[in-house]
Amino acid sequence: MKFVFVADSYECAIHALAPTCKHRGTRIVRHEKSGTYYCCDHCAQKEGLTDLRDRV
Repeated sequence: MKFVFVADSYECAIHALAPTCKHRGTRIVRHEKSGTYYCCDHCAQKEGLTDLRDRV
């Protein structure tokens, strides 16, 4: 079974499909550790993880 999703913009697609940060509950497009997602290194640290790093 295929899943097809059409969005007006990249932002709409993120809002509809992206996972949420475990700490803040915001939609994110990066930072995953063992199946748990975080929006930034700061949130990962608040949850006790120290091996994730933000990259620019």
